[in-house]
Formats: sequence, C-alpha cells, structure tokens
Amino acid sequence: MKIDGKAWRSIWVQPDGWSVGIIDQTKLPHAFVTARLASAAEASHAIKSMMVRGAPLIGATAAYGLCIALRDDASDSSLNAAYEFLLAARPTAINLRWALDEMRTALLPLAPSARVQAAYAAAQKICDDDVAICENIGRHGLKLIQAAQKTTAREVNILTHCNAGWLATVDWGTALAPIYMAHDSGVKLHVWVDETRPRNQGAALTAWELGKHGVPHTIIADNAGGHLMQHRRVDMCIVGTDRTTARGDVCNKIGTYLKALAAQDNGVPFYVALPSTTIDWTIEDGVASIPIEERAPEELTRITGRTLNGDLCEVDIAAPGSPAGNYAFDVTPARLVSGLITERGICAASRDSMRALFPERA
Repeated sequence: MKIDGKAWRSIWVQPDGWSVGIIDQTKLPHAFVTARLASAAEASHAIKSMMVRGAPLIGATAAYGLCIALRDDASDSSLNAAYEFLLAARPTAINLRWALDEMRTALLPLAPSARVQAAYAAAQKICDDDVAICENIGRHGLKLIQAAQKTTAREVNILTHCNAGWLATVDWGTALAPIYMAHDSGVKLHVWVDETRPRNQGAALTAWELGKHGVPHTIIADNAGGHLMQHRRVDMCIVGTDRTTARGDVCNKIGTYLKALAAQDNGVPFYVALPSTTIDWTIEDGVASIPIEERAPEELTRITGRTLNGDLCEVDIAAPGSPAGNYAFDVTPARLVSGLITERGICAASRDSMRALFPERA
C-alpha cells in the first residue's frame, strides 16, 4: 500500500541488515513516525504497547525479534528462552505462537552457526507469505462486493470494526483488502468505520488508511451500527479476527459480537476475513477456551488527541476514582458468521468447511 505516493510495508529490515523498522501505530493518525527495533526486548515492548498490532503483524514482529535475539547467542537455550519471552508479549492472537513455532521448527535442526542467517530468511518468508495471503483474501472478498453491487442501485455500504487493514498485517490487510481491490476496480462503495473504543483503532487507523487510499468512508460511534442496519444503510459487514476456532468461532476486537448480533437481526451478511494462520485447530469453543486479554484501565479512562492549537495531549474522561474493566476482545459464535474469507476461498464458519479448505493444517 502507499502513503502519499510511497509504497510501504508495516515492517521491514533496516539498511544495516539486522535491525527492524516499524510504523509506530500509537502515534497515528496525528503523526507518521517510524521506530527501530534492535533487541528482543524492544520487539516485545512494541507488541505489548501496540506500536504494532493486528494478529499477522504481531507474528511477523515476534519472528524478527527472535532473529535479533539469536545474533548475540544462537544456542538452543537462547533460542528457547527468546521463544518463551516473545510468546508472553500478548495472549490472544494465535499468530504470535504460530510464527514463533514456525521459526523454532526451522531453526532447531540447524547448527547454531547457521541459525542467524536462516532466521532472517524464515522471518522474511513469513512476511512475504502474509502479503500473498492477504492479496488472495482481497481477491476472494472482492467477488462478494461485486455481487452486492449488482443488487443495489446505489453505492455498496460496508461496515467494519477495529482495524484489519494493511497496518494490521504486513501489507494489504484482511477485512480491508477486498475493499481496496473493489475501490481500485471501480466499484462505487462507502465504508462505515466504527470508532472502536477504547483505543479508537477504527477512527485512528482504519479511517487514516482509507483516507490515504481515497476510499469514501464515515467514522461512526461504536453503538451506531445497529441503527444503520435497521435503516438498510449497511449492505454487509466485514471484520478481521485474532483467533478463529476449529468450529468457526471468531475472536476479534471487543464489540464485534454485538455487531454480529445486530447483523443477524437485520439480515445483513456478516463476513470475517482471515489468513489460515489465525485458525487455532486445537480448540473448539471460543467462549470457553480463548484467553481474553484484559488491558490497562487507563486505555478506557483516558484518551489522547490533538488540541485546537495543534498540541497532542492525554486527558482523563471518566469519573475520578471509578474502576474500569478493559476487555480487549470478544468471541462471535460461528452461527452468527455468514462466511469466512480466506486465502483459498470463502467457506462456511464450520468445522467441515474449514477442514475441506485446509486439510493439511487441520
């Protein structure tokens, strides 16, 4: 994707050949700032603090964090220690474990002297594969938007929640990839962008991405989606996911479940776009089995913004002394999902359909 005409990925190896560059997403949309990661600790901090976020990008960042750790010590004990350290950065997104498993599986059979070079090659492959996967997700999802265009005499209205664009992956994105491709192919469309409290990733990141690409969009309050669906102003919902169970339950940013309920009540198709790497084949029941991250209450009680004179500041917005519970994700049961948009095609959110598409992973 491009920013002001220049092509970017969300993560890259720096010119020194070993440290890693990222876009600091905590500074968006008010400032475009890049950061350099030069240790596993810095990679872990970038994941924990959400300088990088989105399941695929978290995995890619952890993979490069492991590369950097091995530069100092490539022994088995160092490899395993770095694996465990990075794995602890965030609990919900399955791509974190998947990427680290891919790295460790590739590296453990090698002699320590060969591991650093092989690690960087493996991390680069994870990134390149993610780009190809997201592009294929976009191509399959494009067909849904094109089909919707044929049934309406106006623009296609799509609602999305949180940020599942290229900032959440290495490039293209998941839920936004079909939207970018539809826009570029001439489909007349408009995106309703949930603000996505408490971190405002829709208002800050999704709207920023869409604006840079020239896609028509409108930011709405999180609770406005049901109203728009009731008044037939949403043709479909497309969201991403941080973890999907073997039977099709979807864990995504808090508030996704409520959108799925409203969509079902109003007959609006509710699609989830995901790379197969976010499927956790080891669990069935998402509500019972997926660990839901609880983040600092300050994310809920404080907000950062730009003042009228251009300064950035953080302000308290809640009643002083009131406790806050900041649950970062919820689980949407498979019965509420109209279909899963994957790199191999669109399938039902069911065990049999998913296994038919990915028999080797299942």
